[in-house]
Amino acid sequence: MASKKPGHSPKRKKNGNGRGDTPPRWRRFVAPVTVALSLMLAAYVVHLDINVRQQFEGKRWAVPASVYARPLELYPGQRLTRRQLVEELQALGYQRGDGREIGSYRVEGRRVALATRPFRFWDGQESSRRIEVDFDDSTLIRLREADSDRPLTLARLEPRLIGKIYPSHREDRILVRLDEVPQALTTTLLAIEDRRFYEHHGVAPRSILRAIWANLRAGRTVQGGSTLTQQLVKNFYLTNERTLRRKLNEAIMALLLEYHYSKDEILEAYLNEIYLGQDGQRSIHGFGLAARFYFGRPLQELRLSQVATLVGMVKGPSYYDPRRHPQRAIARRNLVLRTLAQQRLIDETQLQAAFEEPLGVIPGTPSGITRYPAFMELVRRQLYRDYRDDDLRSEGMQIFTTLDPLTQAAAEQALDERLNAIERERGMESGVLEGAAVVTEPASGEILAVVGGRQARFAGFNRALNAIRPIGSLIKPAIYLTALEQPERFTLVTPLKDEPVALRWPNGDTWSPQNYDHQSHGEVPLYLALAHSYNLATVRLGLQLGVDNVLSTVRKLGVYRSLNEYPSVLLGAAELSPLEVTQMYQTIANGGFRSPLRAIREVLTAEGEPLQRYPLDIEQAADPAAVYLLDRALQMVVSEGTGRALYRRLSPTLGIAGKTGTTDGLRDSWFAGFTGDRLAVVWVGRDDNGSTGLSGSSGALLVWRDMIEKTGVQPLMLVAPEGIRQVWVEPYSGLRSREECPDAVWLPFIDGSAPADFSECGISGHDREKRGINPLQQGIDLLKGIFQ
Repeated sequence: MASKKPGHSPKRKKNGNGRGDTPPRWRRFVAPVTVALSLMLAAYVVHLDINVRQQFEGKRWAVPASVYARPLELYPGQRLTRRQLVEELQALGYQRGDGREIGSYRVEGRRVALATRPFRFWDGQESSRRIEVDFDDSTLIRLREADSDRPLTLARLEPRLIGKIYPSHREDRILVRLDEVPQALTTTLLAIEDRRFYEHHGVAPRSILRAIWANLRAGRTVQGGSTLTQQLVKNFYLTNERTLRRKLNEAIMALLLEYHYSKDEILEAYLNEIYLGQDGQRSIHGFGLAARFYFGRPLQELRLSQVATLVGMVKGPSYYDPRRHPQRAIARRNLVLRTLAQQRLIDETQLQAAFEEPLGVIPGTPSGITRYPAFMELVRRQLYRDYRDDDLRSEGMQIFTTLDPLTQAAAEQALDERLNAIERERGMESGVLEGAAVVTEPASGEILAVVGGRQARFAGFNRALNAIRPIGSLIKPAIYLTALEQPERFTLVTPLKDEPVALRWPNGDTWSPQNYDHQSHGEVPLYLALAHSYNLATVRLGLQLGVDNVLSTVRKLGVYRSLNEYPSVLLGAAELSPLEVTQMYQTIANGGFRSPLRAIREVLTAEGEPLQRYPLDIEQAADPAAVYLLDRALQMVVSEGTGRALYRRLSPTLGIAGKTGTTDGLRDSWFAGFTGDRLAVVWVGRDDNGSTGLSGSSGALLVWRDMIEKTGVQPLMLVAPEGIRQVWVEPYSGLRSREECPDAVWLPFIDGSAPADFSECGISGHDREKRGINPLQQGIDLLKGIFQ
């Protein structure tokens, strides 16, 4: 072994930096830093992976509740015109065609042939049907199946979608399954947005490079390189910021999405998520909703040109908005169609046919959300009145309401047209008058229409629900009902004194009400005091009954607002909304049985299960016999009292019952009336509480008449309950009479309350003999008197 020289150590090989073979200090940190960064990246990827899976597998979208009107039911004998049916079909998005394809109709003379759409109602799924409907002038006279010619007793169309209720934000969509999407849509979408969708794994490097090169050559962004999966990630998970970090997240999440889920699942999510426009505060997401929003049709019924329009909008929904920029939309649509032809996905004939079609976009809804804002406000109120809060948090609910679009349209039109006419005739400033109307079905309490003002599409102050106004003489039926529930004291012919009355208050002031005509009418029968709305007779009757007892009757009829127990309340110094007045008259029109007015028929979860609602109790609020007498008196209000102007245009055979109402200074004009199948309350006034110059009969009654004339109604055929007896009477004497006698009136009485004594004319020959009167001798004596 060689010995080492003292003081010398072996030479080391120098590395590149001249420091020997010891590794440089920075290399010592490479491995641990690499490991740390790898772990951080892995942790970040795991974090993204968790987010991807949680949101994709959980509730992907906060789907708003869909609110539907009542469906139009068709049956022989129905009062419905051909024009009304066609208007309803058009509102539902049906297209003129052969009447055999789902969602199409054909008109031939007085016949309409159509193919209904399938729909899941609250009582089960209903399939599509081909039907033919025949009309005469105003009635549906025949209904049959088109294929078998078999007569039908009933058919119904799917209901109109009248609004949405949003759980949180304003995104809206109609979810569709991939197997429900027409092949033309998926083919067109992939041809334009991602031709190799079924080949890549979420990211397409070649497409990215191609897009970069095209953009560099153009000097601007002309082509995108994102795959359809990346677009979904951007819309579903990320913001729209343009940063490298977001693009990296997008790529990683696209790869993760493709790793966990199938292509079909990703494509279905894309079809439901993609943003396709804006409707005020509401965002339009997904092709299902876009088809309805732009074309008024289900996605399955779109034509090739319409599919191309929607796919073309993916690139820029605002820029290619077919309503605001129709020429841009057509140019983009045609480019999409040419691309399909170049890829040999459609032939030249299909291309030219699609080129020639117009955009076919329907007009937008003026309100942006619903055409019926007043009714929708009532729906929201009643949801929280009738259903538990926890149940209402469910997303994607179906809410089936009682709204009748035909009645609603008639009410809106009648209010606006009549107020316009009144303003012209009286030289008023245009738009100074306002109004509200509520229409219900008396037997069920279902609300058919709510008009909150002349601008019915404006979601502003809802006068039908929120205008609390003095009701004037509309309170009088409660006073007379209180009396008639005491048959031992009061009947329809009980004489009332219509004479001046003065009440002195503790502070020394005097209240001296007057009649509308500033006249007193002496002693009048009870029913005529109501028919002519005599204030003096009514006040005297109310004081005799007791104001507290009258207000107790008002509460029993369904008015729960606190009212002051002042004598002035007897003439309508009570403030209620039109909806509250409707509840009161609903009980009167329904024979004394009170049930809450309802705007909602049924609520289904997204799975089609009905929500449990609070029970709606029907209670007997008043004696049916007394209510029958009151209803008969209210018919006389129309036939011979303050409501007689109705019969200048409407048929007296309708037997309408109603009551006018006018407040001090002619500030409020009211009319509440009902027929066999309709109850309606109309208010006319001014928002500044100024005088309208209108009484109940010169304002609200005319709106009511126009509305009923437009809808067509069933006559009111009052059915007497047990314990009612009809007799002929002389109204002013209160004595029994006969049909042949002058001024005799056929009136109902509760058993035991009918007059026993007869008038001179009312005594029959049999009764005269029983009372010792000889008709022959009476005639001889009469002749003797004449000739003497």
